Amino acid sequence: MKSVTIGDVASHANVSKSTVSQYLNKRYDYMGEKTKERIEKAIRELGYHPNIVARSLKQKSTKTIGVIVANILHNFSTEVSRAIEDECNEQGFHLIVCNADDEPEKEKNYIEMLRAKQVDGIIIFPTGGNKELYRKMLDEKYPVIFVDRSVEDVPITSITLDNRKAAGLAVQHFINRGYKRIGIITSSIIRDITPRVERIEGYRNTLQDNGLQVEEDYVKSLEIEHIQNGLEEMLSLAEPPDAILAGNDLALIEILKYVKEKQLEIPAALAVIGIDDVSFASFYTPTLTTVAQPTFEMGKKAADILLANILDKKAEGSLSEYCFEPKLIVRDSVGYGSDAKGRDTV
Repeated sequence: MKSVTIGDVASHANVSKSTVSQYLNKRYDYMGEKTKERIEKAIRELGYHPNIVARSLKQKSTKTIGVIVANILHNFSTEVSRAIEDECNEQGFHLIVCNADDEPEKEKNYIEMLRAKQVDGIIIFPTGGNKELYRKMLDEKYPVIFVDRSVEDVPITSITLDNRKAAGLAVQHFINRGYKRIGIITSSIIRDITPRVERIEGYRNTLQDNGLQVEEDYVKSLEIEHIQNGLEEMLSLAEPPDAILAGNDLALIEILKYVKEKQLEIPAALAVIGIDDVSFASFYTPTLTTVAQPTFEMGKKAADILLANILDKKAEGSLSEYCFEPKLIVRDSVGYGSDAKGRDTV
């Protein structure tokens, strides 16, 4: 069956091919309503579908960007990706979302696949394990943005959270409520993944700023499947922590599973704060105190910068880091420790 062409649409609508082309590219400035209606009717009646490949070759743009998330299971990844999609949709771009599972080899394969498909740019939540490939994109002036993580010695513009402050807000809240034996559990930092490293630094700094000693047995960075065992070890110490900071949403879920299995009462037996304002935080029992990231603002910023670089090559500038502010959301999973001198207001 012969495919319908722009010429067929033009003849059917009694207009020129250039007018149909302008319609397809949404350039309506000098086009009357009746002309638009005739073209729309012709497209519908003929069943015309634009040849995306041919148009992309002509325009040197596929109007598509790639997003490679480190782990799609993170609430943060899902919400940021949604914000990126919203912004791209507004500007007529489509998304291909890939999940690297925190594996550098899988990330490498996706970068190569997306570039082979000639996507106009890529937003990466980097594993940190493909420095040469990142640098190659920089050298070629290929539009690329990092989200959530920066990579040492790779000067790519990044959209991040103030992770030290995020952990600091949580630890300070514990301290204000009278807790002194405070632990932290994060996902593995085996590849020096910056948010996890910085959150541990923020935890340590805030304890020290308050004159409290950092107990190394209270600090654990583990693969997700080992977090419950790590918490078991921590709570089996002669002097176990009575407050735990979960470094991200997946760590928080593992902590809550352990608490349920052992029938521990929050916050009486263990006070809990999670970084990432998970969807169930406000209706879990008790409601969960969290440190929220401005996920939609971060996703919008990433999309805005990438699309600016794609649409105007002059927009490619020097390295920038856009660092967003966390927010403590106080709920009921933190009570008052044995050293509380009074009820704080946050």
